[in-house]
This record gives sequence, C-alpha cells and structure tokens, in this order.
Amino acid sequence: MANFIKDIIQKKLKQLSVQEIIYYGKQYGFSLTTQEAEQITTYLKQHNVDPFHAEGRKKMLQELAHITNPATAKKAQKLFYELIHSYGLGHLFR
Repeated sequence: MANFIKDIIQKKLKQLSVQEIIYYGKQYGFSLTTQEAEQITTYLKQHNVDPFHAEGRKKMLQELAHITNPATAKKAQKLFYELIHSYGLGHLFR
C-alpha cells in the first residue's frame, strides 16, 4: 500500500498545473507569481523529485528557494511536514 501512495504522490507532482500551484498557494497563504508557478511546474516535470527521502526534499526545497525566495521555501517546508503528519503519513517519509 505504501508504494501505491508514493506512486500517486509522485505522479501528482509531475502533473501539477500552473493554475493548481497558484490555487494551492492562495489556499495555504503563499504569494506566487504566474512566472514562479510556471518555473515550479517545469522543474517538477523535468526532474525526478523524491519527497520521500530527506535528500530529495532538501534538493526540492533548495530549488523552490531559488525560484521564489528562502522565506517561501521555509513556509512550504513547514506546511509539507504539517500535512504529512495531519494525514498520518509520516512513516512514508525518511
């Protein structure tokens, strides 16, 4: 079951649209421009992002900080961990 959940999450990351990123940004209090959202979707589609391992998350957040700014990346990291734990998925992430 864990692999199934991981596959769904990785597939969703690759399929995120600019509009979805902007929508989720507003929903969770992020201020993103259309250009930033485009760069994020491009990055996610072109790179094999592995949010389930610490090194993959670190690399992903570094790129987010590069695209947006360090404060946005830190806020995203905090939200990421909150969502993982609120859905009881902490065991999937190392």
